[in-house]
Amino acid sequence: MRWGRCCVALAGLVAVSRPLVAQDTAAIDRGVRIGITYQPGVRPGLVLLPPPTTLGPVRDSLRAILWRDLDYSDRYELISFAGSDSIQVSAPHSLSTPHARPSVALAVLNYPLYRALGADFAVTIASRRSSDTLDITVHDIVAGSVRRVLPARFPALTAPGFRLAVHRVADRIVEATLGVRGIAATRILYLASGKLYRIDQDGADMKTLVSSGDRSILSPGWDHEGNRITYTEFWSGHGQLFVQAAGSGKRRAVTDGKTLDFTPEFSPDGKTIVFSRAIEEGTDIYALNIGDNCCLQRLTVGRFSDNLSPTYSPDGQRIAFVSTRAGAPQVYVMAPDGTDQQLFAPFDYGVTGASNAPDWSPDGQSVAFHREVGGTLQVFVLDARNRTARQLTSVGRNEDPTWAPDSRHLAFISDRSGYRQLWVIDIETGRIRPLLLQSGVRLPAWSPLLPETEASTP
Repeated sequence: MRWGRCCVALAGLVAVSRPLVAQDTAAIDRGVRIGITYQPGVRPGLVLLPPPTTLGPVRDSLRAILWRDLDYSDRYELISFAGSDSIQVSAPHSLSTPHARPSVALAVLNYPLYRALGADFAVTIASRRSSDTLDITVHDIVAGSVRRVLPARFPALTAPGFRLAVHRVADRIVEATLGVRGIAATRILYLASGKLYRIDQDGADMKTLVSSGDRSILSPGWDHEGNRITYTEFWSGHGQLFVQAAGSGKRRAVTDGKTLDFTPEFSPDGKTIVFSRAIEEGTDIYALNIGDNCCLQRLTVGRFSDNLSPTYSPDGQRIAFVSTRAGAPQVYVMAPDGTDQQLFAPFDYGVTGASNAPDWSPDGQSVAFHREVGGTLQVFVLDARNRTARQLTSVGRNEDPTWAPDSRHLAFISDRSGYRQLWVIDIETGRIRPLLLQSGVRLPAWSPLLPETEASTP
């Protein structure tokens, strides 16, 4: 939690989608391929063929959302065709595959042609006769066969669940082609003007979640199932913690508001919240059983230092946090009962700047945080095994990183464009893109993959 391969060029027919992206290029960035140019064989080529015209207005939205989701996964060379709506596949026929039911109508592709165009995979969309189900077919171009058929049903185009249903299909395509989980069906919390907002990972469908009048919202975060969120309401030196259902918006207070409580974080099992509590003697980290609303446990004893911003490892066995015990804030680690406290992110006393806002990656391998470098803030990633830190950013002021569930993408706040905006970096390729052009954004929190059914009770 935070405070405060390449394709064959056929002229006029095919092009690889490479949107303009921002990349940090300073020599101090280590461990990330910066300024990368993709070479043949680096990423598989994928063709997303147009949905049938019979889908009406859903057609364009369906394809646009899928295209953006697959592009933002940073796992493919997306291949687009000039005048692609005029490119027709042959008529569907019945075909049985290991992953498809018999008698499913599948479009026959000219596999050698698509292979020559640089595609490894192709995705076709077909509507069933006398059915509201679509068949999304994943073709393995190299093998010359159908990889998988993904049946899908979508709500109405204007229904609240339409975009999320399409995002789930994009994730199924990623899994069917590469055997890994996608991140399309996720959302990001962020703050602006004292209010809490939610946005889809592709930068669309913004929604206000909490607006508390003269009170400000701080420190948003998700539980590990994507069912609940937690945050602080702050006013006049007081901070009260709330847990809110992601689905219904119902909420409940888990602290009484008599003290300043902030930076709440769910334990992996969702039964406990760890948070920071500020009193006259300093700020310390506490754990609270929110299931029984009892058993408050103090994990640190600051003795006029500050300990804050706890973040659990995904196995629940460690908590990274920020402490000022050595002077400037730095990242430490401890056991979940508060024992075995030790420095986690190395620093040079008097040389390395303050470090804040740690966030443990979902795979448990890394901790992201921001650190002062040369008078400004930059995003770093700490290897949790060997405790070496590498710098990811260098352009502008960059802070408050938060992991996507693939442990590959980070959202963070940057003023590289002149305003404080929400950006995303793919740490595998170094690609950096703006997610939200709204200025004044703070404290993002990326969700896990969202459940099929959102919780209605906090």
